[in-house]
Amino acid sequence: MSDDAPGAPVLTAHRAGLVGCRSCGRVWPDGQETCNRCGADLVPPDRRGLQKVWAWWFAGLIMYVPANLFPMMRTQTFAGLQGNTEATILQGVVELIHYGNYDIAIIVFVASIIVPIAKFLSIAWLAVVAGQPATVDQAHTRLKIYEVVEFIGRWSMIDVFVVAILSALVQLGFVASIHPGPAAVSFALSVAFTMLSAQSFDPRLIWRGLPLRSRTDDKGQE
Repeated sequence: MSDDAPGAPVLTAHRAGLVGCRSCGRVWPDGQETCNRCGADLVPPDRRGLQKVWAWWFAGLIMYVPANLFPMMRTQTFAGLQGNTEATILQGVVELIHYGNYDIAIIVFVASIIVPIAKFLSIAWLAVVAGQPATVDQAHTRLKIYEVVEFIGRWSMIDVFVVAILSALVQLGFVASIHPGPAAVSFALSVAFTMLSAQSFDPRLIWRGLPLRSRTDDKGQE
């Protein structure tokens, strides 16, 4: 089969007998233990590493539930004489829409609801299809999704940033004060866990169209 034909086999580092460094990207002969460029340990891609991905993924999903059920922010007016107001993420979005702040409401809704759910679905899908047979186009699609998940991870703390800024600025003593609610901690932990889940995923598995070890290899090692 010609190399230019659709579906032709692609020469990957694994098929060439090489192992790539996850720190700097340099490839070295299979069996070498340390990268001579950056000094990092050379570890071949292994589907067993997906256990760590799933562990962080479930931890993030568990923390995401109270992040949406508990109040994100507590507002106290006139030392509580005017009542205390608590708002969850969705309630905050509704209030922003009520006061006509549609652009901010959209940003908060996308960053706090759409993006986390999309990250959960994307990471889970990548972990399921990792190492499975794929065409070149499918592998590139998986890699692009992984890069997007990695990129948006740093922008997922917008709710926590807003609450932190308001808590620092709106401290008017008797008149008004704003304090973060329990959901702020849960949301921050959920974001951190999903970032760790994405970082634990080995993108080299995207290019592994075959199982890492065949039964023949396992018998030979025994």
